[in-house]
Amino acid sequence: MYNYNSRTTMNQPSIVSFARGDVTGDQVPDNVYLTGIKTPASPFTQNITLLVQDGRTGEVKSVPLRENAGYNPTIFLGDFTGNRVDDILISIATGGSGGIMYHTIYSFVENTEQLLFDFNVYNEQYQYEVTYQDNYKVEVVSKINNKKYMIDISTKGAEYLNEIYDEKGKLKSPITGFVNPLSGLYPVDFDSNKVYELLAYQKIAGRYNADSLGYVLNTLAWLDNRFVLQNQYVAIFGY
Repeated sequence: MYNYNSRTTMNQPSIVSFARGDVTGDQVPDNVYLTGIKTPASPFTQNITLLVQDGRTGEVKSVPLRENAGYNPTIFLGDFTGNRVDDILISIATGGSGGIMYHTIYSFVENTEQLLFDFNVYNEQYQYEVTYQDNYKVEVVSKINNKKYMIDISTKGAEYLNEIYDEKGKLKSPITGFVNPLSGLYPVDFDSNKVYELLAYQKIAGRYNADSLGYVLNTLAWLDNRFVLQNQYVAIFGY
């Protein structure tokens, strides 16, 4: 096993997450680490770096992460592409009020890293419009697949609704909401074939971030060398 210097001295990197599995494709388990510099008296970690130690040769390769600071960095190993080799899912919380996460997936076949999923690319591709309608409705439009969803907000309470609607249920003025970037990316083997799909969560917000209206749930599957949209749902809160 890779013996990383895990001193807790200031500015010394230590291991913050570890997993073991065959990521190089030679059927020998490899050691996969995230290292970072922990902040004293805080869960904040900086300079988060991916390290892969080849289980057969002992060689260690380092992959710097573009977004390399945050909270609770974790590794999940699983096959997302169907080649029967583990890929590396890295998740890092930003710590912001929106619950936004950094998620990346790397392949490391033959000790060569390949970025399979980039949360920045996902957030650019998956865009939405959120528009308040008359009669206590909010319309959510998903641009990538041109699907529309209608959320009933009539149970939000009189104080909330009276700020937005007149006594006839008409909007007092136009209001738009928004959908947050990724707040969760979860590996789920929906069809039980030992190849993981992805379940992506994005919060639907009304007039401000804490005004949560529900979530967009996208399921993604690997097809033609990229993750494509498989199914889409909008989840709302009960009352």
